[in-house]
Amino acid sequence: MDNADHSSGTPGDSAPLPLTEPAEGTPDVIADPETLWVACEQLAGGSGALAVDTERASGYRYWPKAYLIQVRRDGAGTFLIDPIPLRDHLEPLAEVMNQVEWVLHAASQDLPCLSELGLHPPSLFDTELAGRLAGYQRVALGTLVESLLGYRLEKGHSAADWSRRPLPIDWLNYAALDVELLLPLREKLEAELAASGKLEWARQEFEAVRTAKPPVPRAEPWRRTSGIHKVRTARGLAAVRALWEARDELARRRDRAPGRVLPDSAIINAVLADARTADDLEKLPMFRGRVQRKQVTRWLRQLQLARTLPDSELPSTAVSYNGPPPPNRWADKDPDAAARLAAAKATLADIAERNQLPVENLLLPELVRRICWQPPEDTSPESVAAALAKGGARPWQIELTAQELSTALRATA
Repeated sequence: MDNADHSSGTPGDSAPLPLTEPAEGTPDVIADPETLWVACEQLAGGSGALAVDTERASGYRYWPKAYLIQVRRDGAGTFLIDPIPLRDHLEPLAEVMNQVEWVLHAASQDLPCLSELGLHPPSLFDTELAGRLAGYQRVALGTLVESLLGYRLEKGHSAADWSRRPLPIDWLNYAALDVELLLPLREKLEAELAASGKLEWARQEFEAVRTAKPPVPRAEPWRRTSGIHKVRTARGLAAVRALWEARDELARRRDRAPGRVLPDSAIINAVLADARTADDLEKLPMFRGRVQRKQVTRWLRQLQLARTLPDSELPSTAVSYNGPPPPNRWADKDPDAAARLAAAKATLADIAERNQLPVENLLLPELVRRICWQPPEDTSPESVAAALAKGGARPWQIELTAQELSTALRATA
């Protein structure tokens, strides 16, 4: 099957055509500078945008770096690049990629690890985001490919350990197919967005993704330990914090996912059981295995430190919020704010339905909560528009929502 066949499926058929290997065969993984230079020459000689994807090992490794980069361009073909041995030799790739538009699916997942390698798109097209704006309820890559191109992609390796070497052939097929159909998928989605008058909206969203700043690190990341709500005392929370920080240090040093060093459930169980001896720990799930028994002394030391911590150094049992309180408390704390939020939600849901958009893409829920909790003194459409812009809303979002949101913000209890 040639490449033209892969880009002209039969959408709407009850039995989409399954794709298990790339049209041009499985590319070899590029892992040396000389081969990379030749590949970059071919990419530079291609035409149009670059289809781009990465594979990470987030469930296995501490650092969210790319372990494989997939690039495809019309007239050049598909290339699979191993950035680990090439980390200091990627200048030829940057010279090509940093000058050409990228097409990605869920771009915000791939851009950070590519940026670490000096790879930055001058512009981008995000097929997942385009699918949302076009009104598709299910926007996974495989779903959109099946709906719009008539092919079925095998999606069995997305959570695999991509730091493994050598990579199995079926994994490489999967990786290559992830960029095989991105360019024709982009054409379909771009045409739909243009026909519905949403293409400019999409361009603004793509640019917001491309230029987004890295998230601010959490002040107390240990509070996200799964199951922490079961721990009710400050002393118990200190123990969770001590175990979490010791685990994080060990995971960082070994470049292993923290959950593979010690699961969250094991941290919570150890704290709730008030484990004081090796026997106490080894009676608990996850501490009985040979690997964990080697670390028992480390974990017991952290639990003991938490027990002897001065009261002045214990964490607060109350979670501090950088912004409005949880909405379920609004009715008690500020009934008028609760009324504004209810009115705003109803208004935005109506606007989203009229425009065939997910309401969360119309305005970020966090921005809606902030503006409802503390609205501008003047709730005119102009003031609301200014507040939305300050909160990061794009021009198309402001144009759709400011007028009706200004009315909703006048609601009272």
